[in-house]
Amino acid sequence: MTSQPATQESYPYQNEPIWSKSEKVLARTAFDAALGRELHEVIQEAKKMASQIQPSSDLWDLEHYLTQRRKEIDRKYDYRYSRLTDVFGRLLYENRLREEELDGLRADKLKAIRSFAKFLVETDAAA
Repeated sequence: MTSQPATQESYPYQNEPIWSKSEKVLARTAFDAALGRELHEVIQEAKKMASQIQPSSDLWDLEHYLTQRRKEIDRKYDYRYSRLTDVFGRLLYENRLREEELDGLRADKLKAIRSFAKFLVETDAAA
C-alpha cells in the first residue's frame, strides 16, 4: 500500500490544517516572538535569583528553577503544524501572544485558536 503525497487539496491526516506558505512565515514569526518574550522573562528571573545567592543551597534552587522552566517551555512550544492552533490558543490564554500577531491566518485557524483559548479560560474558571 502506497501513501498519497500531501497536496493543498488532500492531506494524509484528516483533521490537520493545511498551512499556506505565507501562514507558515507568519506562524513562525509569532511563535518565535512569544518564545523570545518568555525566555526573556526566564533570563530576568534567573539573573535576579543569581544575584541573591547566599548559601550554596541557593545555587541548586536556581538550577531547579531553570530545569523546571526549560521543561515547561519545551512542552508548551511545539512547532508541529498539527499542534500550532492549540499552541497559539494557549499562548493567547497566557497573554504571551497578541491576536494581532496572528493577523493573516485563515479564518478557520483563527477560530480554532480562539476556541482553544476560550476553552482554557472556561476550564480555569471551573477549577
